[in-house]
Amino acid sequence: MSGEPEPMSAAERRALEQELADVTAERNADAATLQDTTEVGDHADQADELIRSDETHRLDARIDEIKVRLRGAAAGPPSTDVVGVGSTVELRYMDGSVATVQVGEGAAVLDRTLVTADSPLGSALLGHRAGDSVSYDAPDGQATVTVVSLGE
Repeated sequence: MSGEPEPMSAAERRALEQELADVTAERNADAATLQDTTEVGDHADQADELIRSDETHRLDARIDEIKVRLRGAAAGPPSTDVVGVGSTVELRYMDGSVATVQVGEGAAVLDRTLVTADSPLGSALLGHRAGDSVSYDAPDGQATVTVVSLGE
């Protein structure tokens, strides 16, 4: 995001820690299937080995991303003055319905209340305060929400 440590909600931290555990387990299982490269098999065996090796490298990269995000998270709760990454925001939609969302950095976090900072709604909310009306591009066209409140 900005290069500065970004706040992270407790829910986002827990989700990233769980994802790290899951990806690490998957990586270890994949790595255990890799063969000794000194053994020469047929072309199909070599192709399969290459695919598994590529998958292990992809998982290693994701593990590194998660670790960097966890290490780079700012200590303490996010600001309750202005919407930023890590903020919990109560929104009122035009139809009067109210929802609470968290603005997070990563899309990999599987949380139904998470809105990523680079999504249309998430990026539109950044920098706004309680009482502000915010317009964004929704799947059905332009939409507007009102920021009701910010919390932890």
